[in-house]
Amino acid sequence: MDNSGAVRVWLVERTYSDDEQNLIILTYATTDGEQYYRKERALTAVDDQRNTTAAVRVDPRNLGAVQDEEERAAYANEAQRMADRHDPDDEI
Repeated sequence: MDNSGAVRVWLVERTYSDDEQNLIILTYATTDGEQYYRKERALTAVDDQRNTTAAVRVDPRNLGAVQDEEERAAYANEAQRMADRHDPDDEI
């Protein structure tokens, strides 16, 4: 948590919706895997150029708790790997 109260979370998963809504679902998590933040992004055009960064800062009220133990461990491993290999503002 920083001085503003925001929590840094790291990209752990990028999935594409199976329906016709053309959504990309970005999942970010804390390095302990305890909390996650999910962001949906609609693909509006082929040349859509919105950047995805290695980490984002979010208000703690927007974080969910990871209930599943295996998912928590996977999120923790991937979030820590991202934190070790990337600066928060790196485009992924």
